[in-house]
Amino acid sequence: MSFQVHDVAVQMNAAVARVHAKVRVTDAGLADQLKRAAQSVPLNIDEGSRRAGRDRLHLWRIAAGSAAEVRSALEVAVAWGYIDGDAAKAVDALADRVVAMLFRLGAGWR
Repeated sequence: MSFQVHDVAVQMNAAVARVHAKVRVTDAGLADQLKRAAQSVPLNIDEGSRRAGRDRLHLWRIAAGSAAEVRSALEVAVAWGYIDGDAAKAVDALADRVVAMLFRLGAGWR
């Protein structure tokens, strides 16, 4: 499943890329944070897949946290009117799926 979660995380990044430019026009700081959080997700998933034990779970938890940060950044962007709610929905669904998959892999609350 770790390869599947990586694929979904990359799909999430593609969806973030589609809204990133709109956010960057009005709030470069939020756009940068959104981009860094999104990029962190697949990177930590893959690094964790090469680790064992607590290291692996720690990195997968970081990936889940970064996916949650992506969702929050989009909520803020919608609240400030930088993007509409529909633009955020595709990213939100993919980020939610990543978090659920990581939870099933063992990155849950242990």
